[in-house]
Amino acid sequence: MNLEHKEREKQALQFIEKVTSEAAEVQSAVLSAILERNAHTEYLKRHGLNGRTDKASFRQCLPVITYEDLEPEIQRIANGDTSPILSAHPISEFLTSSGTSAGQRKLMPTISEEFERRCLLYSLLMPVMNQYLPGLDQGKGMYLFFIKSEAKTPGGLLARPVLTSYYKSRYFTERPYDPCNVYTSPNETVLCPDAHQSMYCQLLCGLLQRHEVLRMGAVFASGFLRAIRFLETHWRELCDDIRAGGLNELVVDAAARRAVLALMPRPDPALADDIAEQCRKESWAGIIARLWPNTKYIDVIVTGTMAQYIPTLDYYSGGLPLVCTMYASSECYFGINLQPLCPPSEVSYTLLPNMAYFEFLPIKPKSGKSKAARVPDPSELVELVDVKMGHEYELVITTYAGLCRYRVGDILRVTGFHNSAPQFAFVCRKNVVLSIDSDKTGEEDLAKAVRSATAGIESSYGARLIEYTSYADTTTIPGHYVLFWELRSSSPIPKDVLEECCLAIEESLDSVYRQGRASDRSIGPLEIKVVKPGTFDQLMDYALSRGASINQYKTPRCVKFTPIVELLNARVVSSYFSPRLPKWSPVRPQWANSNGVH
Repeated sequence: MNLEHKEREKQALQFIEKVTSEAAEVQSAVLSAILERNAHTEYLKRHGLNGRTDKASFRQCLPVITYEDLEPEIQRIANGDTSPILSAHPISEFLTSSGTSAGQRKLMPTISEEFERRCLLYSLLMPVMNQYLPGLDQGKGMYLFFIKSEAKTPGGLLARPVLTSYYKSRYFTERPYDPCNVYTSPNETVLCPDAHQSMYCQLLCGLLQRHEVLRMGAVFASGFLRAIRFLETHWRELCDDIRAGGLNELVVDAAARRAVLALMPRPDPALADDIAEQCRKESWAGIIARLWPNTKYIDVIVTGTMAQYIPTLDYYSGGLPLVCTMYASSECYFGINLQPLCPPSEVSYTLLPNMAYFEFLPIKPKSGKSKAARVPDPSELVELVDVKMGHEYELVITTYAGLCRYRVGDILRVTGFHNSAPQFAFVCRKNVVLSIDSDKTGEEDLAKAVRSATAGIESSYGARLIEYTSYADTTTIPGHYVLFWELRSSSPIPKDVLEECCLAIEESLDSVYRQGRASDRSIGPLEIKVVKPGTFDQLMDYALSRGASINQYKTPRCVKFTPIVELLNARVVSSYFSPRLPKWSPVRPQWANSNGVH
């Protein structure tokens, strides 16, 4: 690493220390800057700020909002209204969210300067990583990046996923050389609009440079595992290309072909034989470490719902560290992981106070209602530096692009502080639930229940849960939870064992659910439907065909959209029900005495 690069890394680490040490001052400056530039926008005028830019007026006048509250304004911008509705700066494009189980996609307004904030955050990742794993500048990163074709709104603005926006920008395509950010995938393969061709080319380039790869990754764990399954299916064709020094004729994208062929000027039978020797083995345990022996870690998101992929990633990687480097969304980039080699269960993100103005809505204990369903009182919101250790909050942001006191929908738990900036563990998305009666099962609770139920079959039958989703089936009386499971196992799993898995899930769910099952009988027995191999790949393909982004796609943990349910039901091979009622007993109130009299 040359002196110039060392100096840049030093400055990056100093920047992190400065902004986290002065978090309160930076946050105040950010809010003032946002309010001053947007003082005469329609939105701020409507809510009575009248040019005021002080924090007290902001907190008094502006409501806490959701996407639905802003939808009329966003639609006006999409239709071509260029007046300063949300932002004094022109809206440059819309960033699309990854959508919901019903396939709806949100349009997030952004402005050109947001590229610089995103790139600033990207520039901090490797300086942090190099503190723990020096020498990453001596090799390459094998990252699987993909774009999605963009659309235009009626007013002519582009609408596309945030990563597509970045990969197609000059900030990515004309990025300056950085020895810590050299990738095996040429830009042309990343920018190939066909996901199958792009995947094939990127895997081929990664295999050609297998001994230079020091780190690997994708955006989400699910996307990385999709690449491994793609490799399982196509390794023979990839080896044929390496052996012959050519490229499969199915790759028709001209730019991608040229870029890949430039990397393989001659046939390499020895390399092809080495790769084939590993891939034809009966077990693919540790295949990542075997094919890319110098890899030091895998860079993927494994927090939240992605945590269920950790055992499968460990299986394929041979136990390589799983690193979550950053926390971001379409609305805003938030922060970074300052301890990237920590176990996935301990991942915390430090929110960088210069990225946006952050507020936090305290999450109150459950009381039979969904903990994020209530209408928030703006006076409850606390500032970044005032959150409390161990408490959970819903993230609320105010951005330079004109989102004001916007509920992101993420639930975070405070795990510590770096200087005066808090660190958060991602808990869950607030709006993914199953419900039949008064029960409300969240994404995190469901994930814990599934992990509990699969522990036994993993150890006893060599089974792995490849993927899962759920559905509240109200066509039966009473309604019941249905879980679709795609399993892979080394030996058959008996019927009674899978029935016990159903019960184990029910036993792990909360007392409201178990009361509905065991006492009120308002909920029917939980059902597990085992589906054919490849079902969840088909589900992803369906989502992509409807406009989802391969970079942002995450398997929905609860599905409601009829075509998706029909797709899953069409591939069911066997079905199992909970064999008996889960345990439940009334909880004595704390104020009751031993005789039950109060």
